[in-house]
Amino acid sequence: MINFNVPPYTGKEMEYIRQAVENEKICGDGLFTMKCSQWIEERTGTEKCLLTTSCTHALEMAALLADIEPGDEVIMPSYTFVSTADAFVLRGAKIVFVDIRPDTMNIDENLIEDAITDRTKAIAVVHYAGISCEMDKIMGIAKKHGLFVVEDAAQGMMASYKGKALGTIGDFGCFSFHETKNYSMGEGGALLIRDAEYVEKAEILREKGTDRSKYFRGQVDKYRWMNYGSSYLPSDMNAAYLYAQLEIADEINDIRLARWKSYYEELKPLEEAGKIELPFVPEECVHNGHMFYIKAKDLGERTALINFLKENGILAVFHYVPLHTAPAGIKFGRFCGEDKYTTKESERILRLPMFYKLTEEEAAYISGKVKEFYGF
Repeated sequence: MINFNVPPYTGKEMEYIRQAVENEKICGDGLFTMKCSQWIEERTGTEKCLLTTSCTHALEMAALLADIEPGDEVIMPSYTFVSTADAFVLRGAKIVFVDIRPDTMNIDENLIEDAITDRTKAIAVVHYAGISCEMDKIMGIAKKHGLFVVEDAAQGMMASYKGKALGTIGDFGCFSFHETKNYSMGEGGALLIRDAEYVEKAEILREKGTDRSKYFRGQVDKYRWMNYGSSYLPSDMNAAYLYAQLEIADEINDIRLARWKSYYEELKPLEEAGKIELPFVPEECVHNGHMFYIKAKDLGERTALINFLKENGILAVFHYVPLHTAPAGIKFGRFCGEDKYTTKESERILRLPMFYKLTEEEAAYISGKVKEFYGF
């Protein structure tokens, strides 16, 4: 069976975990945590990167830093993972869902302004499949109305928009290092902070409400409870696992892009024949090969294709169930405007296997079976 995902592994992970243990500091903000944070800061140009225990927790921190309060509204797409909404719901916010663009599966930037009310506090954008939203227009809307922008860039590591790394354009950016992502620490994430004014508050928030980070830098002689907070620090052993992959981040990225390109070229004849649709990458976007999906005609055809591929030793999957149709989405949110594409497109999308160790031969076999299903 060709699995849908295999967590990335370079061969150095266990050695670095051993080093973390021998350093006798396996809690948060050890040597490897610092190495990872510095690597991300240098690579993305963000003001500050703080590793977290998950992208969910990075989003929660962003909601706290944006001072989301009960009664506030946050605009986002319904086609996303639950964490995008949960982070703001925990603060008492009402989620306002808007429709997506069918070409990129990202929030439709042209519908955002219609969803703004006097209670709107933030826009949460999701860069689906590592392909950026139309950030220039979104940032313009946010500036006009005085709104925070939180980038859920869980799938966006190593991707960019007009030369800017995803996660660095809005006020706060959130990466995921879950085992399904291009770079992994099992569970984990990172919060990227664009403006220096939020760095100290974020450090306090992440360190259980204390100024412990300043203490370890020698800036204070003891650390104190300064504000509310929680423990958002991952173990340094997790960071050690991640750092082994960051060291060869370009190699991993290049291999994923090569497999993505192979799928695209092999399946292009099906799109030209009107059988399927392939991913669209806007000219201003550089993606990261996080995901390769196709769109079948409808839900029935997608289900039949998934079953056909499984019978041939290939595990392909669908993706999110739109949040506004879920019980919690109905309870905590509302859909603004017409659901023209969100549900319809979500029922067509099928994700093919994509991971670092996927071979050229396996990708060719998968493409061949998709073509066989459609009689090519």
